[in-house]
Amino acid sequence: MSNPKNILLVLTNVPDTSTASQLAETLVTQKLAACVNILSPCLSVYMWEGNLERTNEIPMLIKTTQLQYDALQAAIIKAHPYELPEIISINVDGGLPQYLQWVTTQLSA
Repeated sequence: MSNPKNILLVLTNVPDTSTASQLAETLVTQKLAACVNILSPCLSVYMWEGNLERTNEIPMLIKTTQLQYDALQAAIIKAHPYELPEIISINVDGGLPQYLQWVTTQLSA
């Protein structure tokens, strides 16, 4: 079975569903992600260059492995319209062993 420590959940936000869909398809077809969830729009509130910003964004949950992370990050940066995209990687400490194995298998084929 797959070691859950090798699995990552990567979070990013994009400005619209078209960008999210294109990015998700790129990541999956290039075998950088086993699965990408495109979530409902949300309101992000943050400071940027000294200004309070309120922006509608599309959150994305990306399942990948440690081995693919660097290439995945590079692909997100290349395709992302933001100057400084949010890219956060979270180690998966557990989960359904069969699902974790599926993630690994998808990215090692």
